[in-house]
Amino acid sequence: MNNALKQLQPYPFEKLRALLAGAVPAGDKRGIALSIGEPKHRSPAFVAQALTDNLDQMAVYPTTLGLPALREAIARWCERRFDVPAGWLDAARHVLPVTGTREALFAFTQTVVEREANGLVISPNPFYQIYEGAAYLAGATPHYLPCLEENGFNPDFDAVSAETWDRCQILFLCSPGNPTGALVPLDTLKKLIALADQHDFVIAADECYSELYFDEATPPPGLLSACAALGRSDFKRCVVFHSLSKRSNLPGLRSGFVAGDAEIMKAFLLYRTYHGCAMPVQTQLASIAAWNDEAHVLANRDLYREKYDAVLDILAPVLEVQRPDGGFYLWPKVPMDDARFCRGLFEQEHVTVVPGSYLSREVDGVNPGAGRVRLALVAPLAECVEAAGRIRDFLTANA
Repeated sequence: MNNALKQLQPYPFEKLRALLAGAVPAGDKRGIALSIGEPKHRSPAFVAQALTDNLDQMAVYPTTLGLPALREAIARWCERRFDVPAGWLDAARHVLPVTGTREALFAFTQTVVEREANGLVISPNPFYQIYEGAAYLAGATPHYLPCLEENGFNPDFDAVSAETWDRCQILFLCSPGNPTGALVPLDTLKKLIALADQHDFVIAADECYSELYFDEATPPPGLLSACAALGRSDFKRCVVFHSLSKRSNLPGLRSGFVAGDAEIMKAFLLYRTYHGCAMPVQTQLASIAAWNDEAHVLANRDLYREKYDAVLDILAPVLEVQRPDGGFYLWPKVPMDDARFCRGLFEQEHVTVVPGSYLSREVDGVNPGAGRVRLALVAPLAECVEAAGRIRDFLTANA
């Protein structure tokens, strides 16, 4: 057996199941889950139609590189969305379709990390647990940067030592953040690119929540935006990860892409040729339809705005909670131990949320998620409103 498997911690939802084991919720209340970030809005009908129209493609072996038409659709979407000058992104060299960003983030880490004793994979803390597991299984050491309220829930990159940057092989970013919803500003992205050049590491920007934001006039910047602003047409040391799961309410389609530095993408393609995760042709054709349409994405954002407005009106008077910059999570501070809050809320109100400490790691005696919980506003509006009301009732009863 791979000894690195012993370093993996239980997934947050395994910890949550253990926390709630034996808990008996109130029998007069139906369960409402705000725990898992699985979009529940209706998937676009035209994507489903494109999928069914091409089911005959199940008889065709897909290639790892994917259809040229899909890579072109992705490249053009990146140009439109992140103000990348036309022609900079070569669909044949800079873009690779993947079967969702989860497996891509893991496989990418195996591709990039050089197996040496002192290599670091740096990530925000709290974080998406794939970053950590991928680091361990690639032979690197995870290094966590706390995302605290006093720094806008972003890491304090200025506090990172030169020695740490020298050991860094991959810097994971997540913007908007999971679970904080914080955006990494454009100027910070530019500064990080300069650090990557100076210390020779790769920036891996997980931007799967990038299309969930509030101000239509100012879409959040991404790592490609910073490359464009810097005139960095080779995207050196910069790689982005995107998905249709959140943007288009298609988590079951397992469709996303990785784009950036051509040399890194060449190596990643080689890894994936052996790794074997090629996207089915009918899925690729449906994905083209999704990337080429923005109307359904705008409608999706409208649904989340409505839920945020309604839920925050209920929770803000009784809970320390702020509207995030993006994404579909709330990250409130709770007036008791976060695990005790989650178990009590489940027992008394039959609402499931995730303890913030389960999404973070303790470093130097501090867990930046402790005392907070993650609420995923993925359920329909009526359920989110009902859940917010029950959380308010729980807080009132246990004040």
